[in-house]
Amino acid sequence: MLVHPEEIMETIQMVKTENLDIRTVTMGINLRDCVHPEISQFNRNIHNKIVEYAHDLVSTAEDVESLYGIPIINKRVSVTPIASIAAKFNKEDFISIAQTLDSAAAEVGIDFLGGFSALVHKGMTPGEKTLISAIPEALANTEKVCSSVNVATTRAGINMDAVALMGKTIKEAAQLTADRGGIGCAKLVIFANAPEDNPFMAGAFHGIGEPDCVINVGVSGPGVVNAAVRELKDPDLGEIAETIKKTAFKITRMGEMAGREASRRLGVEFGVVDLSLAPTPEVGDSVAAILEAMGLESCGTHGTTAALALLNDAVKKGGSMASSYVGGLSGAFIPVSEDAGMIAAVERGSLDLAKLEAMTSVCSVGLDMVAVPGDTPASTISAIIADEMAIGMINHKTTAVRIIPAPGKTVGDSVEFGGLLGTAPVMSIHDFSSEEFVKKGGRIPAPIQALTN
Repeated sequence: MLVHPEEIMETIQMVKTENLDIRTVTMGINLRDCVHPEISQFNRNIHNKIVEYAHDLVSTAEDVESLYGIPIINKRVSVTPIASIAAKFNKEDFISIAQTLDSAAAEVGIDFLGGFSALVHKGMTPGEKTLISAIPEALANTEKVCSSVNVATTRAGINMDAVALMGKTIKEAAQLTADRGGIGCAKLVIFANAPEDNPFMAGAFHGIGEPDCVINVGVSGPGVVNAAVRELKDPDLGEIAETIKKTAFKITRMGEMAGREASRRLGVEFGVVDLSLAPTPEVGDSVAAILEAMGLESCGTHGTTAALALLNDAVKKGGSMASSYVGGLSGAFIPVSEDAGMIAAVERGSLDLAKLEAMTSVCSVGLDMVAVPGDTPASTISAIIADEMAIGMINHKTTAVRIIPAPGKTVGDSVEFGGLLGTAPVMSIHDFSSEEFVKKGGRIPAPIQALTN
């Protein structure tokens, strides 16, 4: 491929001044062949397989960083949803599995490991119920393990029994990690229509239809898109969309190139490039800043949903031209704590939970890294999850909730997690109860696939 010198200089500028990076290289590992009736041997099997496949993941990613001069921020592993391969074990066994995953993650030097997960959108098996009951302690007693539970799909509807259970699980996870701001909840995602090849935490897992081992890449780049939009001279929205498409193409090409080189060196299949614009707490590396660059005074004001829809669609159009293997979540992330512009918008009062929910109807992934008062009832958290699952179910898209009832905090406070997880201002919720609705349980039926308006 012929590369013009101007393009090389442009990429160098993106890296140096516009926070361009590859957000994550994630190795997906199948653990189905590790099954054993004895928990001790089962744990040894999964530890050995993760270490066997991933022992060179970090060093290889660092070599690719040096080769192309592109920072790769996170190196991660996702594994087969544990509930699907450990159904016979009890709660203590599940916690020991989480500790084994944590030990393997530490040994290979990765940042996070995802897959302490269950798929319960149509119903829960005893093993899946046991895994969910173990999630709070598993997350409190590990550093790198992440968990996810898929409770809804467009085809199955919403499992409201699971939604009610997850509200209580999130509360317990917050309480068990209260000394760390409830960080257990920052490692737990509730999904509708969860993708099986998602490289982003905390929701990554290695799906049943995936190869034995695969490399998936998640690109970033809000700072680059923000700079490109701000350089335009009095553009109309069509020109903004065109600029975002061209920028997304360049970002995705870089991710595809780095991902394929990493998979070649590791000797495993290349999976997908996730096109998501993933912000960081760094000033300028913000999705909210892009929306404001389009002309909004502050993210969250009227017009924000439309601007986000334009951004999301343009990123997908540009990115899909740059790679034949696009997957994962692929859209603009709007995690409050991880986006300096979102944090500022909440603090100045232009962005609230209701507007965030509206924005999730046009982008991935959903209500992400949102802190609410620590005394929020479990039923209210379940109702917030149900609302978000309904948006995903009806609109045939992935949505998710990663919410933190910050222990001891109330509206006006903030909770600090550090690093990429950032700082979450505590947002207000409705005072009115949803308890009777959530208590009804059952399954909300799947939507009709015709008559869509």
